[in-house]
Amino acid sequence: MRSPGRPPVARREHRQRFWKAIALGVSSEDAAVGCGVSQAVGTRWFRERGGMPSISLASLSGRYLSFAEREEIAVLKAQGCGVREIARRVGRSPSTISRELRGNAATRGRVLEYRATTAQWHADRRARRPKVAKLAGNHALGAYVQDRVAGLIAASDGTTVPGPNVRWIGRRHGRRTDRRWAKSWSPEQIAGRLRVELPDDETMRISHQAIYQALDVQGRGALRRELSACLRTGRALRVPGARTRGRGKQYLTPEVLISQRPAEAADRAVPGHWEGDLILGLGSSAIGTLVERSTRFTMLLGLPRMDGHGDQARVHNGPALAGHGAQAVRDAIATSILTLPAQLRRSLTWD
Repeated sequence: MRSPGRPPVARREHRQRFWKAIALGVSSEDAAVGCGVSQAVGTRWFRERGGMPSISLASLSGRYLSFAEREEIAVLKAQGCGVREIARRVGRSPSTISRELRGNAATRGRVLEYRATTAQWHADRRARRPKVAKLAGNHALGAYVQDRVAGLIAASDGTTVPGPNVRWIGRRHGRRTDRRWAKSWSPEQIAGRLRVELPDDETMRISHQAIYQALDVQGRGALRRELSACLRTGRALRVPGARTRGRGKQYLTPEVLISQRPAEAADRAVPGHWEGDLILGLGSSAIGTLVERSTRFTMLLGLPRMDGHGDQARVHNGPALAGHGAQAVRDAIATSILTLPAQLRRSLTWD
């Protein structure tokens, strides 16, 4: 009996924990460490599947043997227990145990030996139901989608049909003179156009998610992987929504929200609670204001231009020489507010 190979580095539950962590916005490296595999394995899983889960995230039903049950079967088998004794202790029928010992045993060395890890691998391998991708099975639909994703569109008489006029505004990937997707159709446009051009042909239907999956997942055999350069985003991998929601600059933390301001500041009963604002004028001029909420007493903050403003080129990520940068405003507030007594310096809320 020929061996089909060796078991993978992780089991089904490891992959499920990995993809659940990815769905929560965790990076592939951190998700790999959390599920018990190396970071290199997690990166490979993410790239091979194009950022999309490779298995169902739902737990298996009680109809199938779990890995814990297979471990118990392996221990009882090593202790010399028979099929019916193993079935009684595990709580399964003897026929299920018999099929498990014969069908999922290790075959290396031409000797049948039952090991839990190998048996689980055999079970997962047999449970796969490979399905031909829709674009790979329908050649007409595949050619229609591929030509429009690539921007090569022609009518039935051979005349070229121009793609949509997409204006590139220079964001996200920098300005480039040659944008392949400027003449290409997006998967959403292709899926919608099929219903307009071929309303009576139900075989020429596909969702935009299926097109993305054909581009992102390796080994699908439907669309060329290099066509992902024609997408508007230019990405070759899908990015989980939870990960994109966590991007951007976090200006505020939960510790400094306005809802955490003392109640006495909201009802203006106790003096010493201030509100600050910045007023911008012509020529990058600015002035800061501090208003006491109870008495409405106002203090003006002078924000003169710093040395070098207008005399030298701006430095990337350098100081704001116009005088109203974060450091300059902070120093001006400290200089003015420290002239007040301590009982009038309770809190400051900056707009």
